[in-house]
Amino acid sequence: MLSTLPEPATLQNQLIQGLPAFRHVRWLDETGSTNADLLALAHDTGTLTARPWLEGAHLQTMGRGRAGRSWQNRRGANLMFSCAFDVFLPARHLAALSPLTGVATAEALRSLIAPEHQSRLTMKWPNDILWGSAKLAGILVESTRASTARQSADHYVIIVGLGLNLDDARALSLSLDRSVADWSEITHHDHLAGSHSLATVVQTIATAWYQVFNEATRHGITNLASRFNAVDGLLGQYVHIIDNGRLLNAGIACGVNEHGQLRVKGPDGETALSVGEVSIRARQPSGSAPL
Repeated sequence: MLSTLPEPATLQNQLIQGLPAFRHVRWLDETGSTNADLLALAHDTGTLTARPWLEGAHLQTMGRGRAGRSWQNRRGANLMFSCAFDVFLPARHLAALSPLTGVATAEALRSLIAPEHQSRLTMKWPNDILWGSAKLAGILVESTRASTARQSADHYVIIVGLGLNLDDARALSLSLDRSVADWSEITHHDHLAGSHSLATVVQTIATAWYQVFNEATRHGITNLASRFNAVDGLLGQYVHIIDNGRLLNAGIACGVNEHGQLRVKGPDGETALSVGEVSIRARQPSGSAPL
């Protein structure tokens, strides 16, 4: 059972063997934030430069989610790790990396689940991972200029952090007052999902990120909209987009455009949104104009 975590040194050794392309792999018992650790390492020009890197921890005392939120966790209940990658992209394309990472994560997790259950694992823009309608995992994507930026203006270091619920979904649902899912629930329904070790789950996700960022560097961000549609948990649903407690837009979710912006179709036409939290509504309010 994945909630029984291996010793940090054991997991670290398994990942070193399973991720030969990664130049720095470390798994700790406890740290503040794995994203913060890798950002600090990226800014330290006197240390490692060759990437990708991976750092995980059984417990993060200052774990962060999107929009500065804290990430609730305890040992054995969550899988938490971060990776650092080099990308060479114009700055205007960086925002698309958040939904692109979500797509890659959803595709990777689906590959660990039997085909008949894969459609239950989806994502909610920009990159939350869902099981059914409940949140299974959160992703934080951050960028910083690489130390070689003076020589290559489009060189960035991208830090991706994942928090995947392994257990405790019921307790989290109560404390957060919203639906939360965990991997143990999936393994209860799916024998294939339950057959994978924790190291395999980490390797599968980290490899998917590595591949998608390499592809973005080589070819640019292509096919994002079609890949997003294949795992989109919002497509065709009536949604509210809220930012700082203010309703930005409402309408039918129509996927994303090539920039990773959420497309929402309302009475006055389609709008592409770059910011905001998505709230799924059961149905379109009566009296609204037809879409």
